[in-house]
Amino acid sequence: MKVKFGLAVFLFSIQSLALAQSKLDTLQLLHDLQALSADSLQGRKACSVGSKKAQAYILTAFQQSHLQAFNGNYKQIFSFSANGVECNEATNLVGYISGDSSGCIVLSAHYDHLGVVNGKTYYGADDNASGVAAMLAFIKYFTQNKPRHTLVFAIFDAEEAGLLGAKAFLNNLPFEKKRLALNVNLDMVSRNAQNELYAAGAKHYPFLKPYLEQTAKISAVKLLLGHDHGLGFDNWTYSSDHAPFHEAGIPFVYFGVEDHADYHQPTDTFANIDPPFFFNAAATILAAVLAFDHHLAEIIQARARLTE
Repeated sequence: MKVKFGLAVFLFSIQSLALAQSKLDTLQLLHDLQALSADSLQGRKACSVGSKKAQAYILTAFQQSHLQAFNGNYKQIFSFSANGVECNEATNLVGYISGDSSGCIVLSAHYDHLGVVNGKTYYGADDNASGVAAMLAFIKYFTQNKPRHTLVFAIFDAEEAGLLGAKAFLNNLPFEKKRLALNVNLDMVSRNAQNELYAAGAKHYPFLKPYLEQTAKISAVKLLLGHDHGLGFDNWTYSSDHAPFHEAGIPFVYFGVEDHADYHQPTDTFANIDPPFFFNAAATILAAVLAFDHHLAEIIQARARLTE
């Protein structure tokens, strides 16, 4: 039975990756990443003028893709006070594509970055214009290729201030929590000198491992499992917006690269991303999402057994 299961997942992964590679718009991916890390957005710090410009760009993409809105509004407004910043209009941007109501997958990425510090702009091309650009590509893909299950696209604010957008989202879910089966989080996916992309989470939720392993076998990037156990900075379990999901008992997979020399530096610019790696990483993540969507019933059952 295990052999048959593995072969089925493997064959589906091959089909998913081929479909992802043929359907993803490479030029649009790069255009969106460049636009979101442009000088005019001033580093997209939460509640800044640049943040408002980033919101407008993302909302236009939502509207053009005819993404559905919860209660007629893509915006989820929340307040926070952190690191000397008082903000009453932090904004998550959330929409969905409807499918089977038995469970849903939340795809997430954060659009905020560090802004302007001591006169220098921190552009945040890899962190995390790359994750948002990939999300916009996935929205376009799934509006043209209907998923089996409902996919919620959550683009969070104030991640850099302490994962505050993700926490606000989970505290005010626009749907019943019992429907939330899985979080797939993207944060820094556009460059790696070793052609390596990590998927963290399977250590906590081993029932996700087969889908990731089979995707890795046919990926153009080296998809590696790890960074989800142990101590210190090598454990990414709490390093990005998937952490509040994990704390709420929601399985997650976090896709990202290891830190590079430009991480949280003004040099994290569009000029320093790796376009071929970015395209292949986005296609790989999309293939994994397709596998999760296809096998979500099994994932829900495995999660239930784990919590019994």
